[in-house]
Amino acid sequence: MNIETKYAGLTLRNPLIIGSSGLTNSASRNREYEKAGAGAIVLKSLFEEQIEMQSDRLVRPSDFPEAADYVAGYVKAHQLEQHISLIRETKALCSIPVIASINCYKIGTWTEYAAQLEMAGADALELNTFYLYTDPDDTQGDRAATLYTAILKEVKKTVSIPVIMKIGKGFTNIPALVSRLKSAGVNGVVLFNRYYQPDIDINKMQVISGTVFSSHSDLGDTLRWTAFVSGRVPGISIAASTGIHEWEDVIKCLLAGASAVQLCSAVYTHGAEIISQMLTCIEEWMIQSKYLSSNEFIGKLSFANVENPSFYERAQFMKYFSDRD
Repeated sequence: MNIETKYAGLTLRNPLIIGSSGLTNSASRNREYEKAGAGAIVLKSLFEEQIEMQSDRLVRPSDFPEAADYVAGYVKAHQLEQHISLIRETKALCSIPVIASINCYKIGTWTEYAAQLEMAGADALELNTFYLYTDPDDTQGDRAATLYTAILKEVKKTVSIPVIMKIGKGFTNIPALVSRLKSAGVNGVVLFNRYYQPDIDINKMQVISGTVFSSHSDLGDTLRWTAFVSGRVPGISIAASTGIHEWEDVIKCLLAGASAVQLCSAVYTHGAEIISQMLTCIEEWMIQSKYLSSNEFIGKLSFANVENPSFYERAQFMKYFSDRD
């Protein structure tokens, strides 16, 4: 069985990528994922918001502006050096592609650091961009798309390695956003990042952190938009993410048009052994289905190829419920 795949200009031995998280903040642990069979690794993100919060905590109200700038620069440099060290250490232990990650929400001087991540040996760069627009008086509906595109263009100026955008599903027209990113030079997209989930403690009357892991019920949106983007934006490289917990989920995402999938919650829950288990089951399914290569079925059920595209649309929802008592 040949389960090699092409993703964002990278050649992966298989479609299973370990997503950016606390799972991938250790070079030795990343080596274990490679031994278990992972096709690539996305390192734990360099968080723009975390850098800013650390800087704010260290700056006193009485400090001069120059002092605040110095502290901010020091914190950024320290965080960057840690990420660079993680890249170098992981590359020394692993032969599979290692993707650096920046979690950002605005254009800033950190874009200059992208070149340093490339020099450290990163095979690609994933931009996990997220910003909530909540101003009810804001009438510029495409402001987020404009920001994402601007960030991408700035980073593309500084690096030659593939640049990937990891986006959320809170957009009115996801295929239009991806098409816009493609025109701006993106090498691949991840559908989707998982936002922080708030919850409320009704006894303590406090806002608290909600469920961290995705659930299998999240897979539906991932499949729908993977199929739409794959079918409506030809030539874009997609990694499906969120809701992928079983080996069958991987195959579903590939059929919908993804070239790869990102695993996170499943690895947190079951450990690195879930990688080899998934690969074994995928190969067995390919044998039973008489596929010699993953390229033979990737995108076979995308929006452009499925016989009845309405199964991905609300029209099918209305038909289903109108037939029920």
